[in-house]
Amino acid sequence: MEKTRSLANLIQSARAFQESRVLLTALELDVFTTLGEGATAGQVSRRLGTDPRATEMLLNALVAVGALSKRDAVFRCTAESKALGPARTGLLHMVHLWDTWSGLTDCVKSGKAVRSRGPEGFSEVRTRAFIAAMHARAQESAQETVLLSGIRDAKRMLDVGGGSGAFSIAFAKACPELRAEILDLGAVVPLAEEYIREAGLQDRVRVRPGDMRTAEFGEGFDLVLLSAVCHMFSEDENRALIQRCARALVPGGHLVIREFILQEDRSGPPHAALFALNMLVGTEHGNTYTEGQYRAWMQEAGLATITRPDPEGDVIVATAVA
Repeated sequence: MEKTRSLANLIQSARAFQESRVLLTALELDVFTTLGEGATAGQVSRRLGTDPRATEMLLNALVAVGALSKRDAVFRCTAESKALGPARTGLLHMVHLWDTWSGLTDCVKSGKAVRSRGPEGFSEVRTRAFIAAMHARAQESAQETVLLSGIRDAKRMLDVGGGSGAFSIAFAKACPELRAEILDLGAVVPLAEEYIREAGLQDRVRVRPGDMRTAEFGEGFDLVLLSAVCHMFSEDENRALIQRCARALVPGGHLVIREFILQEDRSGPPHAALFALNMLVGTEHGNTYTEGQYRAWMQEAGLATITRPDPEGDVIVATAVA
């Protein structure tokens, strides 16, 4: 069903960037940490090395949007915004997305990404922010993916483009005998290893550097995972990727895909349709795809028993013919 909105709501959405930019600037400047237990605008300005007048205007705007409180010229974090300080590294990924999305109009005109470089072209700071953001987002979704997949007895897992390792960690905890291997870019490897050490699973989860588009996957895996990977690629690239994943599986092994899945007419759900634009502005050929497309690619790869455990969810599971 199409979702329609009133004119007033549409105008409100068009203005929503203002509040978003206020919060993103506060994150960039590290305002929420700098405030400590409370400070005046002058104190914050001196600590940050920013313009006093502009700093006070920003702080007042943060009060207006509910991110700070103010009393007797002293600004303080709310309980919620205080938590933004420790989460800042991951949240900075949204700052980078702001820069990319600002070119959407030109991108729609030309059909070309604002920045066609993928994560391999990110700076070290942006890579760390990206991986931290993905790890934070994956904490809940990894558990859900394990649950929906129904897989509890896997022994060898390949996590293609596994990023922080959140999904390998979740599957390792659910499958006591599992040994997981994460394949990702060299710049990601030390970051993933940090998260794996934190989970105490360095003896069962390892990371190897490689570009998923060209690296050898190996064989003998009874579980291969593609989580938040397919949206970076074109239809033909995904077709080839899924075929390579299928060849890496043992008979009866499982390919699990977790993705933003579009309705067949591609007009929703909103998060999947909007993420398609995120791929438009940020990648050369990326997009979001329908369940029908994933089923077709899996069938072409010789996989069978293709299921979507939750008809509204983002997980699809296929089995290699035994």
